[in-house]
Amino acid sequence: MTSNIGWELYRTFLSVLREGSLSGAARALGITQPTVGRHVAALEEALGTVLFTRSQTGLLPTEVALALRTHAEAMESTAASLERAASSQGEGVRGVVRVSASEVVCAEVLPTIVARLRETHPALKVELVSTNRVQDLLRREADIAVRMVRPRQEQLVARRIGNIELGFHAHRDYLARHGAPRKLEELAAHSLIGYDQPTAFVRNAGKSLKGFTRDTFSVRTDSDLTQLALIRAGAGIGICQVALASREPGLVRLMPRAFSLQLDTWVTMHEDLRGSPRCRVAFDALAEGLARHIGGPAAEAKMPRARTTATE
Repeated sequence: MTSNIGWELYRTFLSVLREGSLSGAARALGITQPTVGRHVAALEEALGTVLFTRSQTGLLPTEVALALRTHAEAMESTAASLERAASSQGEGVRGVVRVSASEVVCAEVLPTIVARLRETHPALKVELVSTNRVQDLLRREADIAVRMVRPRQEQLVARRIGNIELGFHAHRDYLARHGAPRKLEELAAHSLIGYDQPTAFVRNAGKSLKGFTRDTFSVRTDSDLTQLALIRAGAGIGICQVALASREPGLVRLMPRAFSLQLDTWVTMHEDLRGSPRCRVAFDALAEGLARHIGGPAAEAKMPRARTTATE
């Protein structure tokens, strides 16, 4: 077995493990599929063992591969820590900061915050990752994340912003044509906008709406942005952020006492980036901007001083 094995081989190995195929790993890493194949073959040769077997569903990890996973992930975490430590050095607010947030927050809330941030710090470059998947800050998929769930990892610093409220809304044009429901039971007679495939969030939200299933919705999409666009277009009644709807005169909130869903909102990043000027100013700008969005006091959104994820 070769003792001097480059990290890039283990990184590719981990990606194949997670994606289940050479093509999936290539997309995730931004390299070609033949390169992924060469990396896996080189690692197998260096270790003197087979790591994957082919099947109709993709590549299956061997017992050796599964045993190596924890160690490779530890290497990945160390590599990410080295990157964070290196990127936090230097003077001034400059360089790249990568921010992850949900589709709706990225498209509807962050642009104004980013515009102000860039006006103040023109040497700062901002990358926005628009996804409803929780990005892994420990593996540095993002530097800073806006999350609708309290972070649990000890290595993260986080600041609770407050609750983003969701409610039923419809456009005035739709209500003029079909009338406004006054009870949840009356929603069955309306065109409802909702999800196509249930997610963990949808299942949790469904606890507040007994009897609502996929078949309940007349228009279905798993894109939150598309649902918001449909509500704006007068296609029916759907759920969206109260703060966003209040900015548009054409949208009307329905039955606020009967239905209100609160999203616990946090801004978080890895503790290794606390000394990074670019991450500090971006963190503060996001926290303060989100506090303004939901109507919370901006003073509550300062950079966290403690290592834990508890509020201050």
